[in-house]
Amino acid sequence: MALKDQIDQDALAAEWGVALEAEQKAATDSEPTAAGVENGAEATATNWGAMVDDGHFIQATKGGAERILTQEEIDSLLGFSLADISLNDNSGIRAIIDSAMVSYERLPMLEIVFDRLVRLMTTSLRNFTSDNVEVSLDRITSVRFGDYLNSIPLPAILGVFRAEEWDNFGLLTVNSSLIYSIIDVLLGGRRGQTAIRIEGRPYTTIETNLIKRMIEVVLADAELAFRPLSPVKFDIDRLETNPRFAAISRPANAAILVRLRIDMEDRGGNIELLLPYATIEPIRDVLLQMFMGEKFGRDPTWEGHLATEIGQAQIAVDAVLYEAQLPMKQIMKLEVGDTLMLELKSDALVIVRCGDITLTEGRMGRVGDRVAVRVAKPLRKPSTTFAMFEMAGGSTNPMEAQ
Repeated sequence: MALKDQIDQDALAAEWGVALEAEQKAATDSEPTAAGVENGAEATATNWGAMVDDGHFIQATKGGAERILTQEEIDSLLGFSLADISLNDNSGIRAIIDSAMVSYERLPMLEIVFDRLVRLMTTSLRNFTSDNVEVSLDRITSVRFGDYLNSIPLPAILGVFRAEEWDNFGLLTVNSSLIYSIIDVLLGGRRGQTAIRIEGRPYTTIETNLIKRMIEVVLADAELAFRPLSPVKFDIDRLETNPRFAAISRPANAAILVRLRIDMEDRGGNIELLLPYATIEPIRDVLLQMFMGEKFGRDPTWEGHLATEIGQAQIAVDAVLYEAQLPMKQIMKLEVGDTLMLELKSDALVIVRCGDITLTEGRMGRVGDRVAVRVAKPLRKPSTTFAMFEMAGGSTNPMEAQ
């Protein structure tokens, strides 16, 4: 009996062993090998690289279907393209990033000022170079001062100037192509030459002085452009070739950047005028105008009519002989026949009031059969001018209370 039980247990153990080996074999067949995983990853990477090279991107939808995004859709989503990353208009994610920037369009008069500057510079630079010069306004944008300094292509000359009336500084940048073009024109260079070779050497004293003269011409035109709004004097403080030494504001501060394109037939370059918002803050109210001389909705004719009508309006005034504060318990004890003593002298002044407002003080008297008050102190000065009283025909005769 014991031998039979031992044989049954051995047979059951053998069956379990066979079943376990079958399960392990099935699991091994269903799992990918390391080589298979590596080959699949390489294939996937190859497919993605091909799609990126073609300017496409795969977007998975909810139903499991896939749609390919074109390069234009990707640029629209990001808000900029790698080809024209420096353009004015931003949208998409880039517009959200730059939403904290202050737009120059909130100061409409700036565009009028710089349009006037373009016309003035066209004439001045033609006289300065004795050549056919065309000046055009490339763009007006708002930038962070630190970002602008990091984006200046070197070599360049940076002119730091001071606005005397505004008590602050501005920056004028002349790029290398315009520097060599101006030097070539002033020193008698030939026309129709090939592109000017940009050298990495420092600028000589002669070259720096010539560019300084051109900057003085530009700043003089800028003074004339701003003169209808606010007289200002721009004086050159220093010339720098390293942007680190041209810091006139904190890196995070916003500024107005104006790019001017100067063309002299087959040569030319750019001038960039940067004004921090702190510099133009003294004339901010003027720059907010939509047109020259705007009064922000004020109508002088209506103001004069309103002042006249207010000056002719009739008001009731009270002559207060005496007033005092009594305890409540004393008032509650008053009975018929009680007498209240007024602590008032015979030469005491009478207070003249309009509502709760004290106008003046005077002395009590009589004019004919009427009780009158002669004004003894000047009227309370109003916060506005006396033009309304003059227009209404007011006079300084004694006030009479009927």
